[in-house]
Amino acid sequence: MTAPTNKQRKPRILVTGAAGALAQQVIRRLRETCNLVAVDAREQVSLGGDIPSYCIDFNQRTFEGLFRQYSFDGVIHLGRIRSSQLTRMRRYNANVLGTQKLLDLSQKYGIRRVVVLSTFHVYGAMAYNPALINESAPLKSAGLSADLIDSVELENLASIYLWRYPDLNISILRPCNIVGPGVRNTMGKLLANQRAPVLAGFSPMMQFIHIDDMADAIALAYKKPVRGIFNVAPDDWVAYQRALKLCGCTRIPVPSIPPTLSRLILRTLRLRSFPAYLMGFFKYPVVIDGRAFAKEFGFTPKRSLKEIFRFYQHNKKPL
Repeated sequence: MTAPTNKQRKPRILVTGAAGALAQQVIRRLRETCNLVAVDAREQVSLGGDIPSYCIDFNQRTFEGLFRQYSFDGVIHLGRIRSSQLTRMRRYNANVLGTQKLLDLSQKYGIRRVVVLSTFHVYGAMAYNPALINESAPLKSAGLSADLIDSVELENLASIYLWRYPDLNISILRPCNIVGPGVRNTMGKLLANQRAPVLAGFSPMMQFIHIDDMADAIALAYKKPVRGIFNVAPDDWVAYQRALKLCGCTRIPVPSIPPTLSRLILRTLRLRSFPAYLMGFFKYPVVIDGRAFAKEFGFTPKRSLKEIFRFYQHNKKPL
């Protein structure tokens, strides 16, 4: 009788952006089946004794030491810094140069699977966007806002490595608005407010994906090494002003032009303002086609719009 074989070794995965709510949800889904190492450039987070956690700038030499120490099998890169978090130069260094360093080290140390989180904002918000934007559409944000240049460059950089180094098996995910418990992005904060601004005369169609569903999507993407770029979004959408109403928000109309006037009014009313670089997304629809990802990875969101809006209706204090 043959001796029983040893259990297959768990893959060791580097997860960046570990301080974010989404990364922590992804870690929760993978910690039983994978050996995880968490990194964040902003702060060190405690994830329990079984998950080493580090606060390291990707551009520091010590970052490469983690690749030597742990011999990673894969990387899940969720550490994109939002435009509201750092100055433009520091954000560029973190998002673009930091991502380049991460991908260089991944190629150098033989990583076999990389998942990169991007954003639907790279498409840009314009009056003549198609009804459904697929992955082959041009990335127009860089020409519309200097604050989104680093997001587009991060994507372009990841795309270069995707085709230049096929062994990395890179998947780039472009999700729609991620919302839900713990999410502190612009949309999450607006939906959580008692009063929320709208641009007078505009109510663009929008898509929302619950943080739990997005974490499921990332975990699914990692487990199936399919190279490519994928939108991640449900197959339903709703007008922005309708979403606010369903979340129990009082809508405050403000003029869209000139932009400085709308920001002045919002400051006077002590309301959360639209970031200038996202103003177009509250005027024009940016509805993305998520069917390719759903088909390739067998993904179906579990949380409905009704459930998402009910959460915000009952949680009106800032998250």
